[in-house]
Amino acid sequence: MGMTGEKLRVGVMGAGFISTYHIEGLRAAGAQVVAISSRTLESARKQASVYDIPFVTDQNEAVLAHPEVEAVVIATPDYTHRDLALQAIEAGKPVLLQKPMARNSAECRDIIEAGERAGVPVFVSFMHRYFEEVFAVRELLAQQALGSVFTVRQRNATPGGSWAAWLYSREKVGGGVMMQLGVHGVDLLRHLFGEIEAVKATTALTRKERRLSDGTVVRPDAEDVVFATYRFASGLLATHEVAYNEVAGTDRFRMEIYGESGTAWLRSERGPLALYAPAYAGREGWFQPALPESNPGLRQHRHWIDMLRGEAPHDGSDRDGLAAIQVIEAVYRSAETGQWQEVARA
Repeated sequence: MGMTGEKLRVGVMGAGFISTYHIEGLRAAGAQVVAISSRTLESARKQASVYDIPFVTDQNEAVLAHPEVEAVVIATPDYTHRDLALQAIEAGKPVLLQKPMARNSAECRDIIEAGERAGVPVFVSFMHRYFEEVFAVRELLAQQALGSVFTVRQRNATPGGSWAAWLYSREKVGGGVMMQLGVHGVDLLRHLFGEIEAVKATTALTRKERRLSDGTVVRPDAEDVVFATYRFASGLLATHEVAYNEVAGTDRFRMEIYGESGTAWLRSERGPLALYAPAYAGREGWFQPALPESNPGLRQHRHWIDMLRGEAPHDGSDRDGLAAIQVIEAVYRSAETGQWQEVARA
């Protein structure tokens, strides 16, 4: 994609907590963050001082206009994703867009189509794909180490964010916990097991009022609990529990995979990856495969840089971002109707 300089020069839009993940991952991968923007200069200046970022602004357009910026990370609130992505595409800047891609499938399509028309690549950030245990279990599945997989249990749960009121606005998020947190699990399930064809789900709003860290009281208008069942094209069934009302929650996620000849648990009380697979291991009992030390942020952003430089093929994460939103839209339709709902095709 023509970016062959020694260091890719990146602008970051957004200075919240997720920007730290991207900035540190970019720096570890050998990129240079040359500009940062935030709705408040104070937030942008704080990140700039920590990471020695030379250009600071409260105007996203100024990042796009900066002559040194070759590509951008959009790590802003969900309701800004579509417009900022379109502006970046118009400016000819490749985009890494924080999940969820946008608030609905129509906004996602707007971004994809604009990128394709302009020849500007768009990527969506799904960080859980880059965890070492996910790489390991994907290889185990390819080796049929668990035999045919019949069922999967996926959990994504936290107490809910306390830093911004917009997190609890259906209009600003496009939904509730399923859009903000559940999208991680949907993408990971699709990444490992393929297309989800149909959904049966129920949702609830259990906490009618929340107090943010600054003392602001918000009254959510979207779900904070989801229980969903997915039917995959392969015939596999998965359950997905998503919650914003758990004090402890999950460590990013929890996944349990149940196959004909083995079981795998990811990020559970048994560790990052635990297997019970006598035919594969040659012995009975649980065991924890040794996993190399890894830095998911480094791995993800190095991959992004490789794709931008043409050293790796596009990962299709823009289309995956749309597909994940289409699954979530089917979840909402099912919760409303009480019926199984087919998932629209990306």
